Amino acid sequence: MVVVVLTACPLGLRGDLTRWLLEIASGVFVGHITARVRDRLWERITGQIRTGKAIMVYSARNEQHLSFKVHRSDWNPVDCEGLTLMERPTDGGDGRSAGGGNRYRRTGWSNASKYRRAARFRRSRSS
Repeated sequence: MVVVVLTACPLGLRGDLTRWLLEIASGVFVGHITARVRDRLWERITGQIRTGKAIMVYSARNEQHLSFKVHRSDWNPVDCEGLTLMERPTDGGDGRSAGGGNRYRRTGWSNASKYRRAARFRRSRSS
C-alpha cells in the first residue's frame, strides 16, 4: 500500500501519478504497487515537483509496518529507538513557529494567573 501527498505541484505530475495510483482527494494518491514502481515514481515526483512538497508513506517490513519518504517538507522522519516518528517544525524562540506562522504564546491569561492578580489587587487595596 502506498499513499502520496503532494502540495503545490504541477498539474502534469498529478496526471502522471493517476496512471498508477488513485487520486482520492486533491493531491492525495493511494494505491498498491511494487517496490520498483514505487521507487521510480518517487524519482519522478522529486524530479518534477519544482517548489512543491511531497510525502510518501508505504508498507515496509519493520515494527510499524510502514516507512516514509519526504521531499521539501517541514516535517521530517526521525528514527527514535527503532521507530520512525515525524518531527514537527520547532518553535524559533520568538513565539513564531518555524513554518513562518504568527502563533504568539499569550501569558498571564490562565485562571491561576487571574486568581493571583486578583489576590495581589485585594492585598494592595487593603494596605
